[in-house]
Amino acid sequence: MHDFSFWKNKKVFLTGHTGFKGSWMSIWLSILGAEVKGYALNPPTTVSLFNEAKVGDLIESEINDIRDYDKLSKSISHFSPDLVIHMAAQPLVRASYKNPLETFEANVMGTANVLEASIQSPTVKAVVNITTDKCYENREIDIAYKETDSMGGFDPYSSSKGCAELVTSAYRESFYKNKNIGIASVRAGNVIGGGDWAEDRLIPDVLKAFQLNKAVTIRNPKATRPWQHVLEPLSGYLLLAEKLYDSPLEFSEGWNFGPNYEDVKPVDDLLDFIIKIWPGNTWKLDNRDNPHEANLLKLDISKAKSKLQWEPVWSLETALNKIVKWHTSWIVHPSNTQELCIKEINQYIEDSKNGKN
Repeated sequence: MHDFSFWKNKKVFLTGHTGFKGSWMSIWLSILGAEVKGYALNPPTTVSLFNEAKVGDLIESEINDIRDYDKLSKSISHFSPDLVIHMAAQPLVRASYKNPLETFEANVMGTANVLEASIQSPTVKAVVNITTDKCYENREIDIAYKETDSMGGFDPYSSSKGCAELVTSAYRESFYKNKNIGIASVRAGNVIGGGDWAEDRLIPDVLKAFQLNKAVTIRNPKATRPWQHVLEPLSGYLLLAEKLYDSPLEFSEGWNFGPNYEDVKPVDDLLDFIIKIWPGNTWKLDNRDNPHEANLLKLDISKAKSKLQWEPVWSLETALNKIVKWHTSWIVHPSNTQELCIKEINQYIEDSKNGKN
């Protein structure tokens, strides 16, 4: 169970705070009373949750590159954080085909830089490194991957995240254990939620098209993914960070934070449901040759359930309803975006206490 009072006045260094997940995490930590310093490049999209929700008003924000070790190290050293949450990444499969070297630089060397700068800080007690469900060697068979399964990666993005897991493991065994500092890697599913405007992601593509009364073009309608609302994995990361801080050796491992199996659905199921709650819209098939993307992916979350007492709160249907409601509210009242996010986080916390789904 969460002890959200843990976060009051804790100093948290958060990389990737300008991204979709990072912006939600920034808002949540600020609600909890943490002192947050964000470190990232400018938002990756023209319209971004970071700007729409005025995240820079809530936390200290430094626009810089995790690939520059000297600047990163100085920033961590000057801030003297209690915890580091590493979310900065090149996060897209299709972009990794266009820019493979940049993807490996950001996701592998960037991670090494964060872990090295954190271990050099005398104040850091725990580090949470966010990777992805795509870090596993995906055999495209109907099994759920456990934390002990092999790392892999067909495309540069997935491979870079598998590499980041190996970097984390090496730092854990070589340096962090000796200093009794907690370090864990976390693997979420396909994260969806209000405020995501990234290119080549399903929900942003759908919302963008439907907002313009256009049919959305779909590359792979039968691709099956572990869909989950953005607040689900974030709640897991926060809970794990609390545990790591107090019991570093016990919780310094890899962890899956995915949805329940019944919410692992093909793309066309999601489309049908969104069309049901936002009627009058439709989709069409993209018949062009596209780079390889995994067709089937599931995560086994039994370890997080048993050892952390963490489990998903919102079903996929609830999540999709929340997203459409969030997006249509943003269209009407974009100036209320921060308030919209705070309300949704508070509702999630309330539902987690009541066991709602």
